[in-house]
Amino acid sequence: MSNASDLARHTIRKLLEAGVKDFVLSPGSRNAPLSIALYEASSRGYVNLHVKLDERGAAFFALGISKASDQYVAVVCTSGSAAANYHPALLEALHSNNKLIAITADRPERLRRTGANQTTDQVGMFPNIKCHDLIAGSDFELTNGPIHLNIQFDEPLLPSTSWDWLSGLAIASVKEEVVKSKTLSLTGNGLIIVGHDRATLSVLQVEKFIETSGLPVISEDPLSFKSAIAHASAFLTDEKIQEYLKPDFVIVIGRTTLSRGINNFINRAANIYVVDPRISTIDTKRTATQIFFDLPKLDITSLNPSWISDWHETSKIAAAEIAKRGEWSEQLAIAAIASELPDGSALFIGSSRPIRDLEAFAKPRNGLKTFANRGLAGIDGNLSTIFGLSNEFARTFALIGDLTFLHDLTALLAPPNTNLTIFIIDNNGGGIFSTLPQAGVVGFEEIFGTPQNQDLIAIISSFGLKAVKVKTVSDLKLAIAHNVTGLNFVVVEVPERKTMAANLAEIYSRISSAVRIGLNLA
Repeated sequence: MSNASDLARHTIRKLLEAGVKDFVLSPGSRNAPLSIALYEASSRGYVNLHVKLDERGAAFFALGISKASDQYVAVVCTSGSAAANYHPALLEALHSNNKLIAITADRPERLRRTGANQTTDQVGMFPNIKCHDLIAGSDFELTNGPIHLNIQFDEPLLPSTSWDWLSGLAIASVKEEVVKSKTLSLTGNGLIIVGHDRATLSVLQVEKFIETSGLPVISEDPLSFKSAIAHASAFLTDEKIQEYLKPDFVIVIGRTTLSRGINNFINRAANIYVVDPRISTIDTKRTATQIFFDLPKLDITSLNPSWISDWHETSKIAAAEIAKRGEWSEQLAIAAIASELPDGSALFIGSSRPIRDLEAFAKPRNGLKTFANRGLAGIDGNLSTIFGLSNEFARTFALIGDLTFLHDLTALLAPPNTNLTIFIIDNNGGGIFSTLPQAGVVGFEEIFGTPQNQDLIAIISSFGLKAVKVKTVSDLKLAIAHNVTGLNFVVVEVPERKTMAANLAEIYSRISSAVRIGLNLA
């Protein structure tokens, strides 16, 4: 038995014993010992083995499975540039605290810095992510968040003999960590603001916290909390409304990453309390009156009921103004998708405009499991992440932009065998830039708008996949209601980006005016 095969089998066995079930493999030569070991384990039913050609896509696919399952998922590749392709997904996992294990094959240490083929300095190539440089006899422990296992394989890379290295395999049971909650005593008017990923806490945990608090809640994800104040990111763009609703304290769960208005509003509070288990490893410089690593027990006095009523009245006024706009727009399309998706489904929401429009215009509800790559809010690898997510659910939906779709086309080479519908908001370019200060610069379309002028239906069809185009709310609702099995794409063609930006500015202005009048602030 070669040392390389021994080392590979020892490493895989240890991961299996730790409860790792899913492995995403990209073919290569130096990682051959791992590939063979994984195939052996897969043949015995110990491993869900997924083979993906593109290392970047493979890492995002693994990330999707990890996000959906909250379990460790390993992604395995050869040496050199292959390993470097893991970096974007690992950064997302780092900032989202997802359990992603990067296993990279490497040359033995004696060949490093010698000009050896396909050899670079892989140890520590992912800053802030724990790296174990493994040789025979090395050991490692899994921690929360991503981890890097770099394995030195010397030749020969193929096993010379066979033995039952899986015999007596014992998989460790998951231990529930018991956390004793601290008490937070508060006085005055306050509210809860929930970041998109809820600081990795479950919806049920946060729901119970909200119910016992009696406080109004703003959620960046309105599809998980039915009691959330609707359209808060729209009416909190107005400074006068912000000042009127200024709280004595704010409890922030996780990171708020979407609305500048809401972030500015948070800073108006006299006291800010942050709840986030990840603070010890990421965002360590966040400032707050007090930081909690778990949801505290609340003791609140002097909460004014009329102040809470003002929040609900403001939300009602904003909803009425939004309802007056019946013309076709990307905001109307996204709100329709959010309201029509069936309970029990999973939904992935792409970064940039889709997730912001959903926060501002969707009616709060529950019944969906929502996901997004909000750790670093990238649009890269989103299709691969979606494909990984869909492995864990009976029915999955996704909402992304056209550039996000084009950014990860190689994922379509290996589409999933799942029930997945992907809505692509097609405004031919980077819609969000039309709403930012960059919109007025010379050369905007070339360096920001970046229209690709692609026929998305033709691209999807060229991969042998199903796609339809919709241009009205009624057609969109029909596409949602049509319970199609397998992978389906719905291209949602919306007005041009410049028109969208003008419409957004108008509706925000109308909401501000109506709320000011309704609250006697005019």
